[in-house]
Amino acid sequence: MQTHDWLTQQFEDHRTHLRAVAYRMLGSHSEADDVVQDAWLRLARADTSTVENLGGWLTTVVARASLDLLRSRKSRREESMESHPVDAIADPSPASGPEHDVLMADAVGPALLVLLEALAPAERVAFVLHDVFDLPFDEIAPIVGRTPTATRQLASRARRRVQGAPAAASADLPRRRSVVDAFLTASRSGDFTALITLLDPNVVLRADHAAVLSSAANLARGALPLAPEIRGAEAVAETFKGRAKAAQTALVDGTVGAVWAPGGQTRVVFAFTIRDERIVGIEIVADPEQISEIDVEILGD
Repeated sequence: MQTHDWLTQQFEDHRTHLRAVAYRMLGSHSEADDVVQDAWLRLARADTSTVENLGGWLTTVVARASLDLLRSRKSRREESMESHPVDAIADPSPASGPEHDVLMADAVGPALLVLLEALAPAERVAFVLHDVFDLPFDEIAPIVGRTPTATRQLASRARRRVQGAPAAASADLPRRRSVVDAFLTASRSGDFTALITLLDPNVVLRADHAAVLSSAANLARGALPLAPEIRGAEAVAETFKGRAKAAQTALVDGTVGAVWAPGGQTRVVFAFTIRDERIVGIEIVADPEQISEIDVEILGD
């Protein structure tokens, strides 16, 4: 009985946060309540003796249940936002603190919820957990069934859509394209100095598991091995020097990037983050499932 009372109190301490997580994902108060109640039933039945972070465990349970519900909703083609009007979560008290801040964020977020409805279920979960609730990608990855790198890409794609990046990228297309074109040219010619000039000193290159494996298979041809994460302009420039022979500039989810698409079939996607005329981030995606979810438009001359 004492253990049950302790679990009850712990759950109640996390209830507000869990409801906010579920509501952000589902856009429905009733569904959020159902998911949170289900989390309590799972907690009551589970052996939590080895759980070190109960709040994290509960958040994972709620997130997975919400993802399942989103996928079910999508498969039934439900008009979710019309069926579940977006309204603000009422502020139950004048309290302050992190949980109260979450509630107030929900209270001013109906427009965001409408935008989130346009995202695929896994994109929505990755975006909400990382950008709204600051969970690291290593913890989100098992929830959405992807690698941390692929999960980062999901959140990044969702972020661009939510922020209206396609329109922004279109307005700024010539400048961004000039940076990517110059990078690809320097990469093909092996111009290390030019690559350094185009890269931010703290640039980060991230590659998914499929890209890393493909790189390892090409070691016999003299190619440098590709690590999941490479940091710093010199290391990234060395990685790309003499490469990108067949890469083409493309729109990747509405912003300028590049692809390797032999025979017109996209095999590798390079997503660039550009700031102040320099490349600050590069994502390499070679996983076919992830590529199938990316909007690619190869740009002509």
